[in-house]
Amino acid sequence: MNLDAIDLRILSCLQQNGRISNQELAEKVALSPSACLRRLRNLEEQGVIRGYRPVLDAERLGIELEALVHVSMRQDEAGWHERFVEQVRGWPEVVNACIVTGHSNYVLRVQARNLKHFSDFVVNRLNRANGVTDIRSEIILQTIKDSDDVLDLVARR
Repeated sequence: MNLDAIDLRILSCLQQNGRISNQELAEKVALSPSACLRRLRNLEEQGVIRGYRPVLDAERLGIELEALVHVSMRQDEAGWHERFVEQVRGWPEVVNACIVTGHSNYVLRVQARNLKHFSDFVVNRLNRANGVTDIRSEIILQTIKDSDDVLDLVARR
């Protein structure tokens, strides 16, 4: 989808404040409210905007530990990938999961209340998942950048 400068301004405003009223958004992007709403609905219908949600502070909610967990799998059984993906989707500790290249098959971003909770997850669930051959964890000490903002990349095309 080709985005023009107005679409990019709408998206930028929404990333800063997803609860902005259409009237205020229209003023910020210099459109009439009806034209702004049409563009907004089009961005939603085209799937550019996937949804609206609050950004939660995990630490204030009692989540003290975050880790990147590299998982390697046996690949000699049919359906190994599908079975593992199904399990991952059911684990609330896994907040992000990616298929990767390199020494492992997957990288999971795992959040836990504390080290005991993380250890229990790794030992009693992840380690017992069918086909897992290797688990390597890296506990995140500090996050220095956490952004879903792709607008700068889009604007530089």
